[in-house]
Amino acid sequence: MAELNSAVSGHRTYRQAALSPTRAVRVPLIAVLLLVGVVLVYAADRAAQEGVNRGWFVAVSLSGLFVARGLHLRRPITLPHFTIAVIVLGVSNVAYRGEHPGVGFVCLASTGFILMLPQSTRAQPEQRFRVAALVDQTVGDPLAPFALHSSKTYFFNANSSAAIGYRTRFGIAVVAGDPIGNSTEFPLLISDFSEFARNHGWRIAVLGASPEVTELWRTRAADHHGLHAIPIGRDVVVDVDTFDMVGRKFRNLRQAVSRTHNFGVTTEILPERELTPQLRDTLLGIVDEWHSGRQTRGFSMILDHLLDGRNPGMMVVLARDADGGVVGFQRYGAANHGGELSLDVPWRRKDAPNGLDERMIVDLVGYGREHGVHRISLAFAAFPELFAEKGRSRSRQAIYVAARTLDPLIRLESLYRFLRKFNAFGDQRYVLIRWREIVFTAAALLTLEFVPHRKQS
Repeated sequence: MAELNSAVSGHRTYRQAALSPTRAVRVPLIAVLLLVGVVLVYAADRAAQEGVNRGWFVAVSLSGLFVARGLHLRRPITLPHFTIAVIVLGVSNVAYRGEHPGVGFVCLASTGFILMLPQSTRAQPEQRFRVAALVDQTVGDPLAPFALHSSKTYFFNANSSAAIGYRTRFGIAVVAGDPIGNSTEFPLLISDFSEFARNHGWRIAVLGASPEVTELWRTRAADHHGLHAIPIGRDVVVDVDTFDMVGRKFRNLRQAVSRTHNFGVTTEILPERELTPQLRDTLLGIVDEWHSGRQTRGFSMILDHLLDGRNPGMMVVLARDADGGVVGFQRYGAANHGGELSLDVPWRRKDAPNGLDERMIVDLVGYGREHGVHRISLAFAAFPELFAEKGRSRSRQAIYVAARTLDPLIRLESLYRFLRKFNAFGDQRYVLIRWREIVFTAAALLTLEFVPHRKQS
């Protein structure tokens, strides 16, 4: 296992400053803590009957219960958590001596909770070139380019031919999408990661797994049995080699593209790293019109570091009006040696003509045919069946009404109506969770995806 983490320097640092009891120590220690806790509660009760306040006995037993739970979850005791726990213990002592038993009780009971807080991970943006090389080798995964998000931590296999991108929160190791790299290594990689997470006291959740990898998680994650697969949407992938706009089903798409031609819109496609400083400032000015572009949200299906050239393989599609001014752009990540592109973000000026995004995508398809691109992923469509079906049950109708009401915020239906113009709905994606961990898992998933990160400088 140490070899598997040779590249994960963040974990090495934490492990060096942590105590991880072996099973031979952990099990007896849990038993002793539980036994002592019972004895202390009994002693406190007997003392209360005699008119003596021994409430701090109960606080100690609660603290021991937190420690026992942490040991059961195999959480290591880290130096930072130990330091904070000692400080809180000192505060408890001062509170009791100062005749503040309530404060003292809370502080004393919380020392065990603090001591066994889950170990965190640090982002590893310095691994981006190794990760980019694996993304370049990944075949058939529209989410592969998003492994480059700078907030992720990485778990590599022994020969660095495959990796998993993840982040921990609330004791949950949230895996983003499928592994990247050599797919033949995925089964062993998942098994090793499951053991790795278990030894760090983390439970696992997977956000955006493909059907094939979903099955691998359910069969190979031996230390995390009971993962349930919940469908959350579909990939939307255009097959460049067969795509056309012929037939009634593409009528809305043809109309949108034709509208931009009538406005004199032209497009240009170039690598992100070839943007001039002046052009980059122009594009960022479009982003700033919406007052939210410099703060990044998301974790599994979006990138950060917009237009700064940090991420390898980024492509940009520009749209210009009849006067040559830029009115919109789209950024794409690449995988499979440039043969697959995935849309990261589309931006347009508020006064840009309708149909601009459709036009840029259609022109990129034409570009792809001449440059060896075979698949273009447009987005992830969340719950498309909810919006497509006509005869909904009462429960699904209630969900549909809620989605429509919240559409100005989450824009699920608006995105669905845009994507259905391309008739390219593909494979399902799943979230994998265990029901007994649903509260912490939901909190981890929601905060990772929707809480804004810091604005980029």
